[in-house]
Amino acid sequence: MTISLTESAAQHVQNFLAKRGKGVGLRLGVRTSGCSGMAYKLEFADAVDSEDLQFVSNGVTVLVDQHSLPYIDGMELDYTREGLNEGFKFNNPNVKDACGCGESFKV
Repeated sequence: MTISLTESAAQHVQNFLAKRGKGVGLRLGVRTSGCSGMAYKLEFADAVDSEDLQFVSNGVTVLVDQHSLPYIDGMELDYTREGLNEGFKFNNPNVKDACGCGESFKV
């Protein structure tokens, strides 16, 4: 079981945490939402919860709750810039289908 960040994603997270002046890493999970059923949750974490699973990738701690892990196990989080657009890209090998808007997925 693993979650990884590309160097670009890790650098973006580290820069943001430094600007915030606090935080232990990135919290990643899923929630029920959207037309395909699941959507990603992504937030900066200020503390580790007792039920969190921890992964370290390129120097960044990634926290995942046990409910979310089966849906995102093996995922790579990237940070990309394409023209004027930039943001996180979820490379999730478990996705079987995604909605047209790109906001939700199905496993």
